[in-house]
Parts: sequence; structure tokens; C-alpha cells
Amino acid sequence: MSKEETASYIKHHLTVSGRSDPLFSDDAVDLIHLTSRGLPRSVNNIALQSLIAAFADEKSIVDESSTRLAITETHTTE
Repeated sequence: MSKEETASYIKHHLTVSGRSDPLFSDDAVDLIHLTSRGLPRSVNNIALQSLIAAFADEKSIVDESSTRLAITETHTTE
């Protein structure tokens, strides 16, 4: 997916789940797209981990720092 398609994909999933206002910052979406290379499964995994990271930090918006933390969690190798 392109960057615009990734943003639309995330927005669509949030809308389907009942969220009408923005939940991810533009920087977070850009980073999700860059890291996932637009692959839907990777977008889903990073977005979910970003939501968890933002919740753990008691943030109301998923920002770039939450997404960076999520990427660290999802892209570690053993």
C-alpha cells in the first residue's frame, strides 16, 4: 500500500470499530507505513502494539514515540 492507502486503511479500521475522531498522529501513521512497507499484516501488528504502548503510557493519542516503542517490541530478534 502507498502511504495514503496505509493512512486510509488505519482510519477505516478505526471507523469500523466505532472510533470517529483521530487516534493516531500523522507522524505515527507515517512511521507505521515506513516500517511496515505498506504490508497490511505488518500495519495491523504495529498499530495494535502502538495502541497498547499508548495505553500503557496513559496517552489519548498514539504518537510517534508510542509507535517507536511498538516497533521495538514487534521487530526484535532473538
